[in-house]
Amino acid sequence: MSDAFDTNDAGVLRFITAGSVDDGKSTLIGRLLFDAKGLLRDQVAAISKARAGESDGEIDLALVTDGLESEREQGITIDVAYRYFATPRRSFIIADAPGHEQYTRNMVTAASNAEAAVILIDASRIAGKGLKAQTRRHATIAKLMGLKVIVAINKMDLTGWSRAVFEEIRDHFARVARTLGIDDPIYVPIAAKHGDNVARLTPQTPWYEGPTLLEILETLDASRRNDGVFRLPVQRVLRMPDGARAYAGRIASGEVAVGREITVLPSGQTAVVEAIRTFDGAYSAALEGQSVSIVLDRDVDVGRGDSLASTEGRTTRAFVADLCWLDEAPWEKGRRYLLKQGSRTTQALIDGIVYVREMTELAEVGEASGLKLNDIASVKVKLRDPIIADIYSERPATGAFVLIDATSNQTAAAGMIREAA
Repeated sequence: MSDAFDTNDAGVLRFITAGSVDDGKSTLIGRLLFDAKGLLRDQVAAISKARAGESDGEIDLALVTDGLESEREQGITIDVAYRYFATPRRSFIIADAPGHEQYTRNMVTAASNAEAAVILIDASRIAGKGLKAQTRRHATIAKLMGLKVIVAINKMDLTGWSRAVFEEIRDHFARVARTLGIDDPIYVPIAAKHGDNVARLTPQTPWYEGPTLLEILETLDASRRNDGVFRLPVQRVLRMPDGARAYAGRIASGEVAVGREITVLPSGQTAVVEAIRTFDGAYSAALEGQSVSIVLDRDVDVGRGDSLASTEGRTTRAFVADLCWLDEAPWEKGRRYLLKQGSRTTQALIDGIVYVREMTELAEVGEASGLKLNDIASVKVKLRDPIIADIYSERPATGAFVLIDATSNQTAAAGMIREAA
């Protein structure tokens, strides 16, 4: 039997870029890849030729991520584009999230797998006007999902590198951060098109004493957001060659070891881990993120949709959650949806709206009577069957869920459990 898995991904940072349309998200990612030598020669050649005759010969770095023809024609990002690069200090997985309100659901999807958000703001368009609603919406989503926030105030070259403009926008966002409860956002003035303060400091900002954006990303504390409590949603029940039953899935949080007592949720049965098996052999312990098959010391009633958990695990049929409404069809009072948490699915009813977050002043509107596309709200939910009563801020993998319209099969909402009964 081998020791526990060796996990070598501690140095990987998953982050998204977000902000309003034309704030420069795709250009920033292209710049990071270009300056970190993350582009191949043929990629550079391709984006250099993509708009031949339409520019002054400069490389259009936005085309690195705007890969769909419709994106190039409209000049906006539609789909989430993932890119990978590394520096000597760290590896990165970047998601370029759409800025247009119509594609907010794509930003939510990208944020669900990220640890940090780089929110871009176009200084040349915002100076003297205040933040755009979509920037506030993206900040709200980043807060809901517990992401660390970096505010990149972009296109500072178009303001003459004005310190006053930078501080004005910083103060605007700081007020948003205080309202939402975002802890210690980091601010950096940049010009993504030219690379100023992205991977190299520019002499244009002698008043800025901070590091480059890339240095911020390289040193950002990306420690795991869960509390280390063991959870494994069961995907399949297997019959091993020796006749033993094994419960297969990916460890959502914490760790498990041979000889440890666990609880089966929602039934509450207990058993002891007898073996941890993979295609590579048997292990004495396994960690979060690993896909394993667990053999227990006795027969228990376990199926897909159940979870193996630490002995303190509990379940609930009623909770309060934050929702991002993602369906073009609005919520209908009294309508039942399917709730999916990990591999478990049950019927759910939104039993009441606590408030809807208004996007101009970020006020909590308590008398709201409905939910429509892109609304962010706090709601009360009741279930037919119990699910794991995990709070999202403590265990994001099992504290999150989606609501599905059973008729259209569309994802209606993404949710985060905040209080469980």
